[in-house]
Amino acid sequence: MSRKYFGTDGIRGLANRVITPDLALKVGQAAGLIFQNGDYRHRVVIGKDTRLSGYMIEYALVAGFTSVGMDVLLLGPMPTPAVAMLTRSMRADLGVMISASHNPFEDNGIKLFGPQGYKLSDEVESGIEALIDSDMAAKLAKPADFGRARRVDDVRARYVEFAKHTLPRSMSFEGMRVVVDCANGAAYKVAPEALWELGAEVFSLGVEPDGMNINREVGSTAPEALSRRVRELRADIGIALDGDADRVLIVDQNGHLVDGDQLMAVVAQDWQAEGRLSQPGIVATVMSNLGLERYLQSIGLSLARTPVGDRYVLEHMREHGYNIGGEQSGHVILSDYSTTGDGLVAAMQVMAVVKRRGRPVSEVCHAFDPLPQILKNVRFKGGKPLEAANVSKAIEAAKEKLGAGGRLVIRPSGTEPVIRVMAQGDDRALVEQIVNDVCEAVAAAA
Repeated sequence: MSRKYFGTDGIRGLANRVITPDLALKVGQAAGLIFQNGDYRHRVVIGKDTRLSGYMIEYALVAGFTSVGMDVLLLGPMPTPAVAMLTRSMRADLGVMISASHNPFEDNGIKLFGPQGYKLSDEVESGIEALIDSDMAAKLAKPADFGRARRVDDVRARYVEFAKHTLPRSMSFEGMRVVVDCANGAAYKVAPEALWELGAEVFSLGVEPDGMNINREVGSTAPEALSRRVRELRADIGIALDGDADRVLIVDQNGHLVDGDQLMAVVAQDWQAEGRLSQPGIVATVMSNLGLERYLQSIGLSLARTPVGDRYVLEHMREHGYNIGGEQSGHVILSDYSTTGDGLVAAMQVMAVVKRRGRPVSEVCHAFDPLPQILKNVRFKGGKPLEAANVSKAIEAAKEKLGAGGRLVIRPSGTEPVIRVMAQGDDRALVEQIVNDVCEAVAAAA
């Protein structure tokens, strides 16, 4: 399904060029019209990360929603999973998160959640797109029916309590030295606060947002600073969130990175032992490592794969009854608690396993040896390079070389103009050669 505005994770692009006030206004009007379905005061909650452009987009959205008669509750800087939770908790008809996640500050985006806190279906997003490109003037509210907007002051405490209550009441992180990197993003207050209240000795990184430093040399896309700090402080664990805190990576006590595949393996094995898995397996994407799949098979669990994007993981989880899913990049969805990826909650679940086992993170979070896996991006200016004859030929040759024991995934990004080329297999040299060959073909066609 070809869409004009929505990608794999909402609407995203360069602020004031792609994500303009005019577009935000129309998104507010279109989404507001679709989600009004009764004779009561409809409401929408709006959260954001710490990007400078968030103010501009926030007020444009407010104008759009109030112009069609929806009341607006402004949450301020809050993680994406908090917005999803509060949409449901506050009985809102719609939730909005203003964020471009792990992208640099120049970008921004608009993510939408339905009344139950789930991201919207393709069909609903298509309906919003159709309204955006239509004349909505006749559908706007009369002056007496305009919506109202107000800021909500207690949402940070509400989310902290929610996160803490995902653990048993007896669980305490006392004695654990934790470095948490909030990427100068949406969780810069709530994450350190929640961990401290659970008893941990907390050292914070990336908690001084200035509107332009979100994800800059900090966070899950740049974990080097966290690794250094963990080693310097001799901490037990490091937690790296991204700009909107819906993904997490872990750093062990030696400063080594632990990705989402390992985190899902740790939680899956722990929940299996406790009888908490709703299905004998988990859900991940085509990008997850074959090592994860083999490990799960060795303990009697399966791995269901979906296209890239946490929304597709969640759709499969809901359809087939799984309660653990996620992505190698650090989106970990624990549907017993959340309707989307929640970096803080996932990190706390891993910390609880570490605490119960009494073993260092380097042991607990090394569930399997990953197979060699290489991912490269090829930027293109336009057109459809994957449809070129030389690219198709290179892909077929690569698949033949890899054979049944490897995996090759080539896909366009849903958030930026790049083609992602990933291969994995037992032979690192062969995997690297295959990725380079395909990337050269794509670059020549781009």
